[in-house]
Amino acid sequence: MEIKEIMQNVNSFFAEHVAPPHKITSVEKAEEEGWRVTVEVIEEKEYMKKYAKDEMLGTYDVLVNQDKEVTSFKRVDIRYRSKIES
Repeated sequence: MEIKEIMQNVNSFFAEHVAPPHKITSVEKAEEEGWRVTVEVIEEKEYMKKYAKDEMLGTYDVLVNQDKEVTSFKRVDIRYRSKIES
């Protein structure tokens, strides 16, 4: 149940402060106390639709503490959604 709660908290945080998550691709226990989560977010969805462009997908690294609160996040990649990851 702990991972489920972490995922819910990360989803809520991103929906409120960044953008609604497209997908959480990993949740793992961090060496230090807490968790590391990888989140994919569709960036600037309305802008891309307006100009008939492929959506951009941002990948974020997120740190979550023992209380299951997001303590930091950073975007580590951005790519077109249709581009296959290598």
